Amino acid sequence: MIPGEFIYHRPSSVAEAVSLLVSHGDEARPLAGGHSLIPMMKLRMAAPEHLIDLSGVADLKGMQEVGDTIVIGAMTTQHELVNSDLLIAKLPIIRETSLMIADPQIRYMGTIGGNVANGDPGNDLPGLMQCLNAVYVLAGPDGEREVAARDFYEAAYFTALAPEELVTAVKIPTPPAGHGFAYEKLKRKVGDYATAAAAVLVTMSGDTVSSCSVALTNVADTPLYAAQASEILNGSTLDADTVTRAVAAAEAITMPAADGRGPAEYRTKMAGVMLERALARAAERAKG
Repeated sequence: MIPGEFIYHRPSSVAEAVSLLVSHGDEARPLAGGHSLIPMMKLRMAAPEHLIDLSGVADLKGMQEVGDTIVIGAMTTQHELVNSDLLIAKLPIIRETSLMIADPQIRYMGTIGGNVANGDPGNDLPGLMQCLNAVYVLAGPDGEREVAARDFYEAAYFTALAPEELVTAVKIPTPPAGHGFAYEKLKRKVGDYATAAAAVLVTMSGDTVSSCSVALTNVADTPLYAAQASEILNGSTLDADTVTRAVAAAEAITMPAADGRGPAEYRTKMAGVMLERALARAAERAKG
């Protein structure tokens, strides 16, 4: 199908983009990579009268390390995440996860901001950002504010982002050198949404876990930061009993829908399997 008529805007600054959102209210939608919005427009499930293309806003692109934080502009593409020397050196789990998003054609256009901002529970980066304890920078008519990724998601497609606000950047604490990481994703075919997925970041002191963070993807109507599972693993030696208890705690917070990827019970169990695999790989990398 063909989208309905709309007026196209291409602002050159964040301030101009926010001004357009304020001026046109509910009739305006920002456009990042377009892989969620454009199909909805073609199906006439979304019909914005004003489309605000963010690709001309230079301040929304690029990444840098500032002190102990890595800052990634919202319009940085997944292709750029995959090929960033900075991220390969400091946050390789972002590359690992981004390579599991859709296909190369999508990754050339899809952006980190678009992936985290629209609240799709199937997207891979929101859960990863919760695992990494990321913070989103939001710009609106009253200036900037920051919201933790773990507090951002409210329900499927509902977030803390106000209608007149934009996600402008993602801030991620730089993990210590030698940390372990893994993103395990079960999917029906290459490029598909996850049946279930788990992100793990771990640091080790000898054989003991000094810090651990766990998050799950596509097993509820929001990404899930598995706080209890993370606490169980912290201070442990990742012995079988502790891992079993952590997996059970993670499974307990899932609420997947039954769909073409399988019944709810299966998807919950696969979340546990993905977590166990991710833990094993992350620990091996941390020790290696």
